Amino acid sequence: MQPIMRKLFWMIAMICLLAGCGQSYEETKRIVHEQRVKQQREDSAALKVAVLPTIDCLPIYLAEDHRLFDTIVDIRLKQFTAQMDIDTALINDRVELGVTDLVRAERMMQQGAKIEYLTATNAYWQLVSNRVARITDLKHLDDKMLAMTRYSVTDLLGELAVDSAKLKPERVFRIQINDVNVRLKMLENNEMDALVLTEPQAAQARFLKHKVLLDTRKLDMQMGAIAMQSSVSQDKWRKVQLRVFIKGYNAACDSINKYGISHYRDLVMKYCKVKREAVDTIPQSLKFSPIAKPRTKDIERVQKWLSKK
Repeated sequence: MQPIMRKLFWMIAMICLLAGCGQSYEETKRIVHEQRVKQQREDSAALKVAVLPTIDCLPIYLAEDHRLFDTIVDIRLKQFTAQMDIDTALINDRVELGVTDLVRAERMMQQGAKIEYLTATNAYWQLVSNRVARITDLKHLDDKMLAMTRYSVTDLLGELAVDSAKLKPERVFRIQINDVNVRLKMLENNEMDALVLTEPQAAQARFLKHKVLLDTRKLDMQMGAIAMQSSVSQDKWRKVQLRVFIKGYNAACDSINKYGISHYRDLVMKYCKVKREAVDTIPQSLKFSPIAKPRTKDIERVQKWLSKK
């Protein structure tokens, strides 16, 4: 009987142990669910800003890191590496504000998205050729691959390059690479002949001795923008959050203009993942304007281009 009693004891102990584990598992599930619901509720109430690893987002990163956003409101940054994903987040109400360009924003509006402009940004784009491909002139893009994103300022700039060099459009192979980091990596790995980049990815390319063939600044194009859902300007609490964002953003712009980009190089390196030497090639004369709507002539230029597409 003793072996039987011993066996019965262990069976009862095992059942109790499993029951205890079962309770622990159910309790853990309940806690995790409650935490997830709480996080979703808090995230929903926060003003969410979609950002990219690009220099036009520096005022936002600075305001976040240096706590220039008043703590009475919850402002959360959502990291993306492709403008297309920011578009999706804006359209699907996952963010209230998103860094973009006028081409993408105007196209979203044409497709019925209820968004509007908060401000223009100082972003500029450069068409950069791979030095290994020995492209020193726009006409050398014939039978070459150009990385860009459809229906964006990179698409517009690529078309301008083709037209100005009087090349046949089908002779320049425009490859859609949406992720800005992947686009730069393809250049570094000699997988692409030419690319359209903004800062600081363009700075990294210049640091590696790749050649700039076209620059939106020389074309008097100011295409950077921050778009927001139209509902933000109609909701009482969102308007409070927006005022806090604007105040912090403008304060960050003033600080960058006063001390220069090099003063915040560690911040650029942290969020944009580029080398220190590359950051130092970004023009120190680059200024960040306070919140102000995009220029009418830039919007009209984009609308005219889109109407032809």
